[in-house]
Amino acid sequence: MAPVFPGVGTLVNVLAVLLGSAVGALAGDRLPERTRTVVTDGLGLVTLLIAASSAVAVTDPALARAVGGSAPMLIVLGAILLGGITGSLLRLEDRLEDLGALLQRVLVRRGPAGGGAPDEARVRFVQGFVVSSLVFCVGPLTILGSVEEGLGGGPEQLLLKSALDLFASIAFAAAFGWGVAASVVSLVVVQGGLTLLGATLGDVVPDAQLAAMTATGGLLLIGVALRLLDLKQVKVADLLPSLLVAPLLVWAVSSF
Repeated sequence: MAPVFPGVGTLVNVLAVLLGSAVGALAGDRLPERTRTVVTDGLGLVTLLIAASSAVAVTDPALARAVGGSAPMLIVLGAILLGGITGSLLRLEDRLEDLGALLQRVLVRRGPAGGGAPDEARVRFVQGFVVSSLVFCVGPLTILGSVEEGLGGGPEQLLLKSALDLFASIAFAAAFGWGVAASVVSLVVVQGGLTLLGATLGDVVPDAQLAAMTATGGLLLIGVALRLLDLKQVKVADLLPSLLVAPLLVWAVSSF
């Protein structure tokens, strides 16, 4: 079911991060590592379920009518291959990691000179803000979930991300403190902007192209699940161009 209003997924995400930050900052590092691991594994299994439900869009009748009954699988395959090649050549995964390291160095250097507890607390706060902003805003679920909600597909992916971010924020806040809670500013700007973009695209993108994007996104979510389950560190960021390639392939095939 579509959300009552666009952006409800981001709102839940913000509340989850604030709650997790409060628990982590107050409880410190008392949460056992075993518990965090079990919860992450469970969320990885749920991600597989959501990925499967998204990938089923490859059987959407609108997609079959647009490209032919035997072509939808080839469309998704082509999108993954071409998108993956493009993303790997652009080194998207490495660039995201490099950008995160650069932002962390720049922002931490802006602290006041001199030593002492106040300066250490400020650096710790900034580190918590930067690290959490990158983790919560750069991941594939941020892009897939926000655009999907804007397109009217519902907030399910962002609700899953909220659960992940809840436990991640507990762990981060235990290490960095209240700077993690400040990352909700970045969360609102990035996810809100992507949801607005999805809502804009929804007026002009045909159902067949949306189905191809959804099916391709389901495969990317499987990559996220594999990372959560610690089975394979799939470079999902390198595959993100597939989301743009998929509708372009549908347009090209249906045109010719």
